[in-house]
Formats: sequence, C-alpha cells, structure tokens
Amino acid sequence: MKHIYFLSDAHLGSRVVADRRAHEKHLVDWLDSIKNNASIVYLLGDIFDFWFEYKTVVPKGFVRLFGKLSEMIDQGIEIHFFTGNHDVWAFDYFQTEIGMQVHRQPLTVEHSGKIFYLAHGDGLIYKDKGSIFLHKIFHNRFLQRAFTCVPPQLGQNLGYFWAKKNRENMSENEMKYKGENGEPIILFAKNYVLTHKVDFLVFGHRHLPIDLQLSDGQRVIILGDFVNLFTFGEFDGQNFELKQF
Repeated sequence: MKHIYFLSDAHLGSRVVADRRAHEKHLVDWLDSIKNNASIVYLLGDIFDFWFEYKTVVPKGFVRLFGKLSEMIDQGIEIHFFTGNHDVWAFDYFQTEIGMQVHRQPLTVEHSGKIFYLAHGDGLIYKDKGSIFLHKIFHNRFLQRAFTCVPPQLGQNLGYFWAKKNRENMSENEMKYKGENGEPIILFAKNYVLTHKVDFLVFGHRHLPIDLQLSDGQRVIILGDFVNLFTFGEFDGQNFELKQF
C-alpha cells in the first residue's frame, strides 16, 4: 500500500522565523518528497501561525504551498487539514479552492485494520481558567464574524503579533517534556483508551516528538514540529515511525 503521512505545527508566516519564504519552501520540498508514495496526508493543525479568512480576501503568502497541495489532490491524494489553535479561523477556502478535507473536531479512522484517533491536541485537557476562556473566545462564532469587521491588514498584523508574543512569553520550563504523568495530551490519551478501542493516538500542538507505548499496547504519538525539528509521522500499513526531514 502507499503510505500515510502526518505533520503538524509548521506555523508558516511566524514572525519569529527569520526566512519565512525558505520555511514555506522546506514544507513544499517535504510534500514533493512524499507525493509519489502517499495515499493520504494528515495536517494536524497549526500549519499557519495565524489564519483568518475574509469573505473576499485571501491572506498574502503561501502560494507555493497551496499550489503543491492542489497538485497532490488533483493526483488523487487525500489531504486532511485539522484546525489548530493558531489557524482555527479557517472557514471554506481550503475546501472550495484547494480540495482539502477540513476537520474542526478530533477524527477516528481505520487504516489497514489499525484504528487511529487524530487531533491537534489543543483543548483536550485544560486545567487553568485562562486557557479555557481563550479556547471559548477563539471558537465563538459571533466573535469570529465580528472579526471580519476589522480591516484585513490590521487583522493580519494583530494575529501575527499575538502569535509572536505568545511564543516569546513561553518559558523554557513550559517547553520541556513533563513526563507521561505530567503531559496533558498523554493524560487525555490514557483516559481515552479506557473506553475506546484504538491503536494509535496521534497529536500535534506540543512541539515535542514523542512516541509512547501505553500498558495495553496503544501508542501515543506527538509529532513534534516543522519549525525547528522538521519531524513527521509515516505509516506504511504495519508500522508507524517518527522521522525527520
């Protein structure tokens, strides 16, 4: 069988990336490297550092990426786009113009007899009130519509400024691996498998490449990122591997 690929957290357009065009080209090069061997590609959120669709305005940039994704879809490759916490405001552009399948909720699918639970990872377990509040704000349909009243140039600048400050304000301790009993995504996975049959639970969001086998054999995969680590997942029908491009 052709292989299935998983990638997350490219954060294209990020103002903390020195050469944003080279960053986009690196992602396009990865897509080029897999296109002849891929049947499905899952993009598990935060592919963009900020994304907001105005009804008649397409955000500047990403032409090479969109062209490559369209080319692959025209060749018969399924591409699934999961909204993350940075690109949650995707509406219908990716479906109508590119042909990607967009998911705003976790997805459970079966491939070669293996059951996959797929999600970006943001919002699965929130403990602090601030994160819960922000999650509700960003997913509020009324506020999403209200943001369309903000001129595109101002809206884009605000979005990228917020994303840049959010990254800069993260402490080194927040970025470190907290252990399987301290990572919210892993805690969610351990609880989820108690009531659901699943073989692989694949997430983004955390920017750490993690491959953890649970006590009953299920594997929790966190994909890392495509900003500094350039990691991705590959499933060949039997084995799942974390790799680096």
